[in-house]
Amino acid sequence: MAKVFKKTSGNGTIALYLGKRDFVDCVDSVEVVDGVVKVDPAGLNGKKVFVYLACAFRYGSDDLDVIGLNFRRDIWIKRVQVYPVTTGKAPSTPLQESLLKKVGEQGCPFSFQMPLNLPCSVSLQPGSGDSGKACGVDFEVKAYIANELDNPDEVIEKKNTCRLIIRKIQFAPASNKAGPKAEISKQFMMTDKPVNVEISLEKEIYYHGDPITVNVKINNETTKTVKKIKVSVDQQTSVVLYSSDTYTKEVCAQEFGETVGANSTFEKSFQVMPLLANNKEKKGLAVDGRLKDEDTNLASTTLGQGEREMQGILISYKVKVAVTVSGGGMLGGLTGSDVVVEVPLTLMSPKPAGKLTDVNMEPAEG
Repeated sequence: MAKVFKKTSGNGTIALYLGKRDFVDCVDSVEVVDGVVKVDPAGLNGKKVFVYLACAFRYGSDDLDVIGLNFRRDIWIKRVQVYPVTTGKAPSTPLQESLLKKVGEQGCPFSFQMPLNLPCSVSLQPGSGDSGKACGVDFEVKAYIANELDNPDEVIEKKNTCRLIIRKIQFAPASNKAGPKAEISKQFMMTDKPVNVEISLEKEIYYHGDPITVNVKINNETTKTVKKIKVSVDQQTSVVLYSSDTYTKEVCAQEFGETVGANSTFEKSFQVMPLLANNKEKKGLAVDGRLKDEDTNLASTTLGQGEREMQGILISYKVKVAVTVSGGGMLGGLTGSDVVVEVPLTLMSPKPAGKLTDVNMEPAEG
């Protein structure tokens, strides 16, 4: 059994146990969120115990909630009653069976199956003067003591709750196909022949921290000169809630002083490496969701199933190559123009090798 995370309510009446805090989305299926709540009936005073799993979009700090505004919108939420038990004995997973042996008869198992159209855990990088929790998508498992399952008028005291933040994550697929390719031809004034630019990536998926190799082919059929090549990577963040807004931020760029003379060809591979470490000052940049203050990386590409509608924050990347062509003639480089071509980039983390086998019951910060 893997490491177990435990969180106890302020009054000590209930305790929440989870076997892990990262749950993998395999595109066509999502790992079940299962755990156990230990309940001391003596502290309930006739009330019941419930658990919910919520996926929410946070677009403001709780510290700013001074006029009753809600800075958190639930994208999806599921609630279940765990005590008193309302049905027959629920089927137990291996993790739950191990936990029930430890907590004894006071243990109440629960499980949630997330739907396929939920986003992954993503945070938006705060600015230097921002405080509080970052905006983004997060997942929360919460056990609470109440009279009813979901009564908006019922006040639930903080001492009657315990919660753990979890992450929904995707890993890069095992198969890595050949990378995408794109080409473009552009004609300029005073010439009847084009500049042809073709770019391709060596593979479809790149891991965070790996150099990205971009193959560039140029066929310059004009009398003009290619004077430089710029290779960049853009992160595209689509925020899909009431409407859909997409924001683009350049996460790396490098210029290469390559020249391609008139009526000549050129072929070369360039490498760029998008890293969060080089983008710490960019407010609103999307990063993979984190637990507490641990290190993270640029947000991973969101993998989906075709036309399946998703809400939350969806991430994609593109590699862009801009070839600058000089104007030629009397004005020289003052009338330069760019030929721009781009291809999609899938940027993700590899699936970790091996699993934890030790049992370590430890408290966990929310």
